[in-house]
Amino acid sequence: MIDKELAYIAGFLDGDGCIMLQLVYRHDYVLGYQIRASIVFYQKQQNKFFLEWLKNKFNNYGYIRNRPDNMSEYTIVGMKQVSEILNLLNPFLILKKRQAEIALSVIRKMPGKGKKMNADLLLGLAREVDKFSYLNYSKKRTNTSVKVKEFLQLHNVGSRRD
Repeated sequence: MIDKELAYIAGFLDGDGCIMLQLVYRHDYVLGYQIRASIVFYQKQQNKFFLEWLKNKFNNYGYIRNRPDNMSEYTIVGMKQVSEILNLLNPFLILKKRQAEIALSVIRKMPGKGKKMNADLLLGLAREVDKFSYLNYSKKRTNTSVKVKEFLQLHNVGSRRD
């Protein structure tokens, strides 16, 4: 993509989009939680064609869905895809630049192929996700680093420092 397109898309993300890091409870995970990275673009259903254009620009990552409130959303989930897109858009972001930088920092610290998440790393990253959530004015957030810590202690997983 050319810089002009990237700047336009970054402006769209700044205004009608969202960068998210979430702590997701997983009953089947030894550590109890995973970190999910996502980017979401919103648009009225009558302009859904624009979200389809975006999806095409981003290697067809993610999915588009129509919501009951006459809005469509284009959602991209996954560390690799979110990292790739944020690295493209970050030089042009203004309002969501701090979110992008924190998300990219967390993604860089995630274990790579062949390595596993451990309790200390998860708890440290969960605290970064907590900081991130304040930038997004999260109202309904219930999974926090405190809950992760409680889970780890209750299930005697990892170290007990902290």
